[in-house]
Amino acid sequence: MTSISWRALETHVGLNDLPAFHRAFLTWRGVEGADGMPLRRVQQRVEAELNRLVQAGQATRDGEDWQLQPGALDGFDAAAPHLG
Repeated sequence: MTSISWRALETHVGLNDLPAFHRAFLTWRGVEGADGMPLRRVQQRVEAELNRLVQAGQATRDGEDWQLQPGALDGFDAAAPHLG
């Protein structure tokens, strides 16, 4: 299996569903209060969590994108319909 582009995943999710997807991602990552965060803060936290995945060796940064290793999103049910 190949790596997963976070930006491509966001494109598959679609603009209308992206805020809920991002909040679900934060909740899955254990960030408290994601449902009540302003959208700008949600985006900042998503990037912080993606960078934590990089630090954990589960992703690499690729300019404005992140390449997630296979299995990095295991258990994140909201992503499952959009993955290959």
